[in-house]
This record gives sequence, structure tokens and C-alpha cells, in this order.
Amino acid sequence: YIEPLLLSFGVLSIVIVLIVLKRMDTVDKEPMTVNINHKTLRYFIWLIAQIAQSSLHVTKLVWGAQDKISPTLAKLPIDTASPKHHALYANSITLTPGTLCVDLKSNEITVHALQESSIESLGQGEMERKITETLGEKK
Repeated sequence: YIEPLLLSFGVLSIVIVLIVLKRMDTVDKEPMTVNINHKTLRYFIWLIAQIAQSSLHVTKLVWGAQDKISPTLAKLPIDTASPKHHALYANSITLTPGTLCVDLKSNEITVHALQESSIESLGQGEMERKITETLGEKK
């Protein structure tokens, strides 16, 4: 719907969010900047491809042979150093259909997956390597 009232509410909500964010930076004295460079862009393109690929895989699992679904919960070690990396890793796992970050501790992440093979592919560490390449820093 493209109506002036709805568009004005959208613009108003954006302005309110920006004001609140600015005040938060002033109050907590820890302004956060987002640096988007070619590595970050490349990671997000890779992540979108992973999300699309996982969506197709989950759709095949749900609509196809449901006997191949093997829900699994596993703890995986985290090799990245900073909490920023941990948050991006956990959010990337959760964004990917069929996997969900259940718990995040300083050196391990608990992941639930619809299929055991998803846990195994996370255990190989490709997503974590991509995050380390994007943001730098390793333990």
C-alpha cells in the first residue's frame, strides 16, 4: 500500500530510531560504527547464497521423505576471538534455514539442526572461516 499516512509513519519511525541510536551512543560512550567494505559485502553475498541453498534443502526435507529428518543438538567450539565475531556467527547460523543457535558461550556454541549433516558442515568451519576473513582477528 502506497498511502501518505503509511509512508509518513514509516519515515517517522526511521527518524525515531535514528534519534534513539544517537542518544544511546552519547549515553554509553561506545559508539558503534559499521564498516562495509568489499570483504563484508562478499560475506553477505555468500551468506545469502547459503540461505537460499538451505531453504531449498529444508523444503525438500519437509515436502519429501520426512524419514531423512534427524533433529540434532550439538556443541561446536568457536575459534574466533571477539564477541563481535561470536554474535555474527550465531546470527548467521540462525538465519540459515534448518539451523538455530540455541546457546552461545565464550568458547562454544550450541546449535540445533533439522539434519545431522548440517551440524557436520558447521563443524567443518567454513562459515567461521568466512567471518574471520571478513572481520579479521583470530585467537
